[in-house]
Amino acid sequence: MNPLESFVHVPRIAYFSMEIALCSEIPTYAGGLGVLAGDTLRASADLELPLVGVTLVSRNGYFRQEIDAQHRQCEYSEPWDPERRMPLLGAKIAVPIEGRDVWVQAWLYELEGLTGYKVPVIILDTNVVDNSDADREITDSLYGGDEAYRMKQEVVLGIGGARMLHALGFEVHTFHINEGHSAFLALELLWRFERTKEEVGPGESIYDAGSVRELCLFTTHTPVDSAHDQFSYDLVARVLGNFVDITEIKQLAGTDRLNMTRLAMNLSSYVNGVAKSHAAVSNSMYPGHRIHAITNGIHGPTWTCPSFAKLYDAHLPQWRHEPEILVRADQIPDEEIWKAHKEAKQELIKRVNTLTGVQLDPDLPIIGFARRMTSYKRPHLLFSDIKRLSAIARKYPVQVVLAGKAHPQDGPGKKLIESIHRYLTDLEETVTSAYLPDYNMELALEMTAGADIWLNTPLRPLEASGTSGMKAAVNGVLNLGVLDGWWLEACIEGVTGWAIGSAVTGGTDETDAKSVYDKLEHTVLPLYYNDHAAWIWMMKSTISKIAYYFNSHRMMRRYATEAYIR
Repeated sequence: MNPLESFVHVPRIAYFSMEIALCSEIPTYAGGLGVLAGDTLRASADLELPLVGVTLVSRNGYFRQEIDAQHRQCEYSEPWDPERRMPLLGAKIAVPIEGRDVWVQAWLYELEGLTGYKVPVIILDTNVVDNSDADREITDSLYGGDEAYRMKQEVVLGIGGARMLHALGFEVHTFHINEGHSAFLALELLWRFERTKEEVGPGESIYDAGSVRELCLFTTHTPVDSAHDQFSYDLVARVLGNFVDITEIKQLAGTDRLNMTRLAMNLSSYVNGVAKSHAAVSNSMYPGHRIHAITNGIHGPTWTCPSFAKLYDAHLPQWRHEPEILVRADQIPDEEIWKAHKEAKQELIKRVNTLTGVQLDPDLPIIGFARRMTSYKRPHLLFSDIKRLSAIARKYPVQVVLAGKAHPQDGPGKKLIESIHRYLTDLEETVTSAYLPDYNMELALEMTAGADIWLNTPLRPLEASGTSGMKAAVNGVLNLGVLDGWWLEACIEGVTGWAIGSAVTGGTDETDAKSVYDKLEHTVLPLYYNDHAAWIWMMKSTISKIAYYFNSHRMMRRYATEAYIR
């Protein structure tokens, strides 16, 4: 039987993403972008939306992280074998790279929703016997290699992905470009719509960009300009040759360098950011474009720990398919909320002990922090004033659990990991703490469910959205965060959590650190220790006012009505 038989009979939305978190055991993701992509497809399966995902196989994964005796991040490949988990599809296609054909094969992974409806994910792989050894490695390492390697990967993803869908028999009516990595699919569409010399009038383009725009939409995920992939036109000419007319592409992607974000924006009829504040920042960055806002959400059934899932099943049984019913979480008895939290907290305590040997106290509050370790996330902010943090901990004992990877090429991010370990050593007498290595989906669930306070300290306005705090909220964990991204929309002071600094003026490291300490000392920790009922009331508020809304079901319903049906 053709494994695609049940998928190709209906026109689909093709969702292209460099990384997709299919499950914790398959390392085809690096962090938040991939996890969100996975949640997008899981929600689509639940809602029976006709999507097809397209991504790279990343045979060596992102990387497995270890912390050595000097507290340095050590990176090791995390190989996996797709043959053991999914079928290989029959089609092969070729993409033009450096004047030769590079062959691409595809694997099929199926994400099954609550009703049994499945969304196919096409996983592209250049490990084909017809290719040279170097070309067979193009899809091996997620975000690995130099600029040329990255560009070749993105050619395979964009051009190869579009060709593979066609070869497999998919009819695609909408291409969703999830971040700029897959923007080359628009070049493939331009190539398909290329007009003959006889069809082109004086001063007109050989490309029918209007027809491409009708097919494409684009989601941008970061306001950090350096995070947008850019390639020199010399490299573009070397890799793609005469596949495209570079003079004309410069009008779409930038005159100096090929900017993948600009290329995607200029060839998409709908562009959106991932939170209201992110859309506003992006509109100022890219004048002339209308950038909509669809705030991210998390897939509730994936990110709700077993104890809370059992609790919701008992009191709000339709919550998995209708997460908006969580608005009634305030009706759940206090003692049941606390019991579910204690079970989740105990699971985190066990994991911390297993990974680090550190024994946490279940009766003391735990501050959780887990992010990509990079400068603008400011993981060091909590440790800006060790003396004050120690003084607070003597008054109100508190524990800290951290995790996160730095990109292998992010030297400052790696230094932050070393610095944090030194801070934890300095705090040994007053604060029990642990840094958990090799942060992944499984660990993320345990941390966001088992902490008492979820800390988020990005430098405004560089947080596009953020989703870890949403995962915390669905498990009743309270957020303490900078008013940026999603938290600017979700924070109701003293109800769903607490704000760090001001949404109006922003803050420096110094003023935001002071705000963190002030909130912990005068508001958050006194409430935990002195008013148990009020703490649980806030836990129920964070579920009923955050989890009911900041979920991927709501997000995908908005994509469907605002972006896919136009």
